[in-house]
Amino acid sequence: MSHLLPVNASPAPVTWIEKIHDREYIRRVETSCARGDMIVDSMDTMISEGSYGAALLAAGAALALCDAVAGGVASAGFSPVRPPGHHAERNKALGFCLFNNVAIAARYLQERHGLRRVLIVDWDVHHGNGTQHTFEEDPEVFYFSTHQYPWYPGTGAANERGVGKGLGATLNVPMPAGAGDEAYRRAFTERLVPAAAKFRPQVVLISAGFDAHQDDPLSHILLTDRMYGEMTRIILGIVRDAGAAGVVSLLEGGYHPIAMPAGVEHHVRALLEG
Repeated sequence: MSHLLPVNASPAPVTWIEKIHDREYIRRVETSCARGDMIVDSMDTMISEGSYGAALLAAGAALALCDAVAGGVASAGFSPVRPPGHHAERNKALGFCLFNNVAIAARYLQERHGLRRVLIVDWDVHHGNGTQHTFEEDPEVFYFSTHQYPWYPGTGAANERGVGKGLGATLNVPMPAGAGDEAYRRAFTERLVPAAAKFRPQVVLISAGFDAHQDDPLSHILLTDRMYGEMTRIILGIVRDAGAAGVVSLLEGGYHPIAMPAGVEHHVRALLEG
């Protein structure tokens, strides 16, 4: 911890949330939380009276980290936020997610900092349907995902490659149950690295879920602690080769009280090496 630079966060302005989500949806989340509803939109997205404020703060933490990396204060950073975000669609909450933090961060980096070519690497065990759908027509945002398949939420087939001008800027590498470190190593070195070399990102975002861990109760992928460090080092190599501004990593899933922090430690130690 003594080697880390703390970055203070404040709630994200709603104007930045509106870059990704419909205004009516944002109001629905706010109203649902304020009146004490237990869920919003789907049975798997539970809320409390404090959830709206927490979601704004999670998105704000992502923006603060973007400022630090794009502004040269740090070359990389990790934001351990909750609620997570990558399942949240433009007008619907899903899978514990209210606002899509990584998508909001991508638009912020493009519009506030002028970093137009954004690579999003999503290694959460569940496919980031919300992130993919947000950018599937945008050729300036490349979305790469490894995820257990078929699994929640049912999206992320290999033939989902983008739409219209964004065709080819989505790369899904679905994984079967039982896939472990070697399968992920091949996906990153043989699929992500060549695609990133062609795309040449100006900045890299990570949807850093730690639920593909071998001890996580919500998956069957069987990654070890060390693999999170290895994937991080591969991404840092992409950043160096592309001359990108750096890495902004945001917490997504992870549901084992020992395995998740162990994976986070390997991830952050690798970021420090870079």
